[in-house]
Amino acid sequence: MPEPDVRRLRVLRAVAEHGSFAAAAVELQYTPSAISQQVAALEREVGAVLVERGARGARLTQAGAVLDRHAAIVLGQLAAARAELDELARLRGGLVRLAAFESSWTALVPAAVSRYRERFPDVELHLAEEDPVPAVAAVRAGACDVAVVFEPNGVEVLDGLARTVVAEDPLWVVLPVGHPLVGEGPIELASLAAEPWVAPTAFCAGLVRGACAAAGFEPEVVFSSADYGAVQGFVAAGAGVALVPYLALTGQDRVVARPIAGDDPPSRTLCAITVPEGPRPASATALVDVLVEAARTLLGVQSYA
Repeated sequence: MPEPDVRRLRVLRAVAEHGSFAAAAVELQYTPSAISQQVAALEREVGAVLVERGARGARLTQAGAVLDRHAAIVLGQLAAARAELDELARLRGGLVRLAAFESSWTALVPAAVSRYRERFPDVELHLAEEDPVPAVAAVRAGACDVAVVFEPNGVEVLDGLARTVVAEDPLWVVLPVGHPLVGEGPIELASLAAEPWVAPTAFCAGLVRGACAAAGFEPEVVFSSADYGAVQGFVAAGAGVALVPYLALTGQDRVVARPIAGDDPPSRTLCAITVPEGPRPASATALVDVLVEAARTLLGVQSYA
């Protein structure tokens, strides 16, 4: 059976809603004869009688009711797609406000902002560095459109806000350039059990300790910082080794980054928090899409050569 013509599905819907060819013709600005011809053509397409014509009007047959039910879904989805495309087409101005945690500014946010400005040059971007808890609070209060957060982060309940996973950001081992394992490929985490460690603080510290615990040891932490740039700086100075999310690697001199061996290395989850889709402005939806694209591009070029 060929796919029914969308225009004819609209005709069938109008006949079903109004109960006559004449009323359907008025709604669609056709002639009654054209409505009849469209219904007849649709019946030929599907190989079934869809409408019973009578002196008191038109009534759907069982086959017509089945097709009308599916037509309502198809036409509703097309209308939603058109509305979304119209909103995107209107991205010729206005502003979108983004709050993101510190280490997302190393690579992810700059790459996303560059893409967004290239595609929507007339939309003004307001950017702020915020930890996850105040960033999500700002979205809830209407002071921010998109919050980029990592998980876990201390935000216990989203209270109806929308969460979009942007990326799974794997942890990489960071070594000083003279370390014996620098010449290796992916590194077994257990091989670093006896090393001094430079670690992040707060929730990120739990991520590192959990990865080490899964490898069978407790890291001896000699220095901690909330700044992944500082963590890598202390590794460069020879203070110890570290685990750093791939998207937070700075390319700093005198350190070498290597992936963790195994099929499922530890990672942090990066998410975008927004209001739900209905009230969400098209500019915010477009920014979330760009964040996902940028993350895929950045994570797709991982290399330890």
